[in-house]
Amino acid sequence: MTSIEQHAETSDELRRPGRWIALAVLVLAVLLVAIDATVLGLATPFLTEDLEPTGTQLLWIGDVYSFVIAGLLVSMGSLGDRIGRKKLLLTGATAFGAVSVLNAYANSPEMMILARALLGVAGATLMPSTLALIRNLFNDPRERSLAIGIWGAMASAGAAVGPVVGGFLLEHFWWGSVFLINLPVMAVLVVVGVRMIPESKNPAPGPWDLMSVALSLVGMIGVVYAIKDLAAHGASWEVAVAGIGGAAALWWFVRRQLKLPDPLLDMRLFHHRGFSGAVLADLLTILGLSGLVFFLSQFLQLVQGRGPLEAGLAELPAAVGAVTCGLIAGQAARRFTVRFVVSAGLAAVGVALAAVTFVHQETGYPLIGLLLLVVGIGAGFAFTVTSDVILSSVPKEHAGSASAVSETAYELGAALGIALLGSIVTGVYQDFVTPHGVPADAAAAAHESLGGAVEAAQGIPADQAHALVSAAQDSFVDGLHIAAGIGAAVLIATAAAAWFLLRGQALEEEIVHP
Repeated sequence: MTSIEQHAETSDELRRPGRWIALAVLVLAVLLVAIDATVLGLATPFLTEDLEPTGTQLLWIGDVYSFVIAGLLVSMGSLGDRIGRKKLLLTGATAFGAVSVLNAYANSPEMMILARALLGVAGATLMPSTLALIRNLFNDPRERSLAIGIWGAMASAGAAVGPVVGGFLLEHFWWGSVFLINLPVMAVLVVVGVRMIPESKNPAPGPWDLMSVALSLVGMIGVVYAIKDLAAHGASWEVAVAGIGGAAALWWFVRRQLKLPDPLLDMRLFHHRGFSGAVLADLLTILGLSGLVFFLSQFLQLVQGRGPLEAGLAELPAAVGAVTCGLIAGQAARRFTVRFVVSAGLAAVGVALAAVTFVHQETGYPLIGLLLLVVGIGAGFAFTVTSDVILSSVPKEHAGSASAVSETAYELGAALGIALLGSIVTGVYQDFVTPHGVPADAAAAAHESLGGAVEAAQGIPADQAHALVSAAQDSFVDGLHIAAGIGAAVLIATAAAAWFLLRGQALEEEIVHP
């Protein structure tokens, strides 16, 4: 037998039968999380009207999911390496569907915040498991790049399907129905996944260190909470205690990982410049994007007056760009370079965000749609390639931990983005001058949120209502401009950093032998 024939035979052996069907099931979990994240933005005006949260409670509803998931991702990724990624995925998917029902029927802001937190616990089991299973399903680097592209594309598709389906539901049912769409997806995932997804785990994992789990959770939540509260309310002793306590817990966590024979997170992963650069790029990019995305649905509905379904359809170009470019990102990175594709993608997103600073109430949709398309194209290229770099940088047995680091950067960036940029939008918004003659109770409700202003305007005379809503909309757009400008600066700086950190980084070309 010739060497070429031997290589072909080995390649065929390493290409697991049924891997593409298994991938199709795995991406359902990605859809589950992506749909849940996007429908919340559309449901916010309706949720605000029904539950009447304060501005601070509304931000917590938006970001507590990311806080909890960021605190648990590393722990759950490591748990999957130990007990089995398939087992963790199916358990988490079942819990995710069950807790979605609690979200749908929440009857107070406090209950909604709790339900979102519990959803974060379940969600923390899903994303690291899917990426880690892809790493073990696909040994051929080119196939794996395509699989990661499909994984990312389905996340973008979920971001597109969520608003459209959510918009339809919001126009025909109550806001809680947007969470119930998780149930059929979860059911398919569990029923088909039991048969089609192969189990994988670290063959010699060591014990799951509960002290490290606690330190990771306390540290991440403490630091993120401190940043959020500092941005929203300024310095206080609560902020100092949370920030110092969280930083101390993370420092202790790192020290403990360096000493444990079987750490929850192998800190040596960060010695790889490509791994560290890709993780940093993901974190800063999502930080720059997420605050804007969180408020974009409100802009389309409450400022430009679109219905929820129309607003969902208006956001489709971003998903189209991300899906298309995610599928060809691996090929592009091999033809050009990893750092060129990532840096160019991030720079494109930064330029699009900078252009958002010129968007106003009368801006036509063609410009908004074009900006969203550019954002999707840039993000599709950058995120797919960085995910591939992260997975390719580690041994298969550590795939869960590496995937968890990647997802932690994503979720932490989302939490920080909503906290920082969201607090800026809220702070600028709340400073608008109440028009003369508006009753005090209506003015107080209007200053809590833009949705509160629209609701309050329904109970006052028409001339006062128009003046109040116009002032609130103008102030909201001012805050959006500032947040978009800051996001653009973060993205451009991240593009420059990625150019240097990813220097010499290349995607694998040959079959990986286990």
